[in-house]
Amino acid sequence: MRSVGMASSVSSLLVPLDSYILVGSSCGKNQGISDDKVRCLGVQLWSLDVRVKASRMRESTGIIRRDFVGLCLGVPSLLQDCFDAKAAGLPPEEKPRLCDDTCEKELENVPMVTTESGLQYKDIKVGQGSSPPVGFQVAANYVAMVPSGQIFDSSLEKGQPYIFRVGSGQVIKGLDEGILSMKIGGKRRLYIPGSLAFPKGLTSAPGRPRVAPNSPVIFDVSLEYIPGLELDEE
Repeated sequence: MRSVGMASSVSSLLVPLDSYILVGSSCGKNQGISDDKVRCLGVQLWSLDVRVKASRMRESTGIIRRDFVGLCLGVPSLLQDCFDAKAAGLPPEEKPRLCDDTCEKELENVPMVTTESGLQYKDIKVGQGSSPPVGFQVAANYVAMVPSGQIFDSSLEKGQPYIFRVGSGQVIKGLDEGILSMKIGGKRRLYIPGSLAFPKGLTSAPGRPRVAPNSPVIFDVSLEYIPGLELDEE
């Protein structure tokens, strides 16, 4: 009788913790108090402990996952804010040019040459050797600007000279004419009237000035080399 009372007290402690497990299970049927039932109740208790720990682990994992996802989603905005803050304090990026500030001052004293077509130019530096024959390929760097000095195109930003057949209509008329009289290694500023520039205008890249139809443009050009022609030896 004493053992029965002890088993009953154990049963009363276990059932409230996991009564839903015992109901309808083989351990929960009306059986006599025995060692098998005690072992079965012990298994039920162990199962409950495992489930509780697993549930807590899932909840913890879910919280960590949500925190991680939130962090990932928040990082781009934090980085963007950081970049914006830095960019706000930086001066505008300087674009590469063929004629720097010193060159601009010197250019004021260089005489202007005007051709019959209306093209005007100033030599920044006179080259040496041959001028390109019509139809020959030339490699030239250029910086193209509207009259205000804003750049709308540049080979320097592309990192390589522009190669084309001079005098063959592959570029605007003013550029063709201006390069034909240059020599290898020379630099020149071309003041190209609208009739020799872009008759239909030019739609530039975002952030660049648009060239209106028949509007004048300015080209700084340097004749780098002429494939097939060698610089005359001194």
